[in-house]
Amino acid sequence: MLEQYPVSDLLTWMDERTLILNADFQRRAVWQPQAKAYLIDTILRDRPMPNIYLRTKTDLKTRRNYREVVDGQQRLRSIHEFANGDFALGKIAGEFAGMRYDDLDPEAKEGFLSYRTGVVQLFNASDAEVLDVFHRINAHSLSLNRQELRHGKYQGSFRNTVVDGAKRWSVLWDRYRVVSIREWVRMVDNELIAQMLGIVLEGVQDGGQPAIDKLYEKYDKDIPEWAARKLDRIVQRILDDFPVIADTPLIRGPHFLMLFAAMGHALYGLPAGAIALDEMPDRDGAALSDTAIARTNLGVLSDVIQMNEQEVPERFFAFKYASAGTTQRIRSRKSRFLALYQALLPEPL
Repeated sequence: MLEQYPVSDLLTWMDERTLILNADFQRRAVWQPQAKAYLIDTILRDRPMPNIYLRTKTDLKTRRNYREVVDGQQRLRSIHEFANGDFALGKIAGEFAGMRYDDLDPEAKEGFLSYRTGVVQLFNASDAEVLDVFHRINAHSLSLNRQELRHGKYQGSFRNTVVDGAKRWSVLWDRYRVVSIREWVRMVDNELIAQMLGIVLEGVQDGGQPAIDKLYEKYDKDIPEWAARKLDRIVQRILDDFPVIADTPLIRGPHFLMLFAAMGHALYGLPAGAIALDEMPDRDGAALSDTAIARTNLGVLSDVIQMNEQEVPERFFAFKYASAGTTQRIRSRKSRFLALYQALLPEPL
């Protein structure tokens, strides 16, 4: 049902917490200041903006309506932040540039609060119905990347394990920058955790978005509980034994993923995955027995990544080539995995 509501009503719902901004099928707050300012400028100038979609449920005990955002989280969040004085408008807002809500004159404030926008409420809709609407809204949108769409589409065991893992290992993003801030706001951390779980479950496979989709589909209903436990132990061991990688290329997502695989094989032994059986090394019990040598070895590989091709010793050609090109294909992943696993053995490279 499409209705028109003033901004003042939307703010009241948010203040009363009867409007939920962080519904599961919504992505993170990724709007930059310019986008927020442009939206507020749109409202102040009484220009139209797209409809907001909400799922509305009635609590029979409290007799109150509670709303979850299906589409429009960024707009609602920006409106609420501006009304609370959390940001000033930029140059894009013309004569309003530099102003916060409290700086507006009474007429502008009244215009802001009385601005009416279309709100489509899906009353008591099921998850399936809401997700169908979500996908129809965003089917041709460039604003959602593949991981954000997966986050909305899947609501099962694998998705929840990924989300929990990304939160539990926030140190990887906050401190070590395994993925950049820009990547984090687009949920690349979730994408990396999904691939790490895939390695624990199935070994090193060919990469790319279709491969991640298959993991979400295959384990949507059920993922073994031990997968998350192994992931935690592998990551913790990397951080405990090899903090030196924080200042090296090995901390970057694609390289960190293969270091994770090498550590996983050293600790548990991984399935062969897409690596030929005759090329997949057996788990060596001596791996990680001398962390000093392993740290030195990882330092050598890090240096190789940063070398010019003319400087690379012949024995590292395959590793350098795999690190310089695409990092998703199995050929590249195999070369880097094998070199990193060898680096964990008690023998200098």
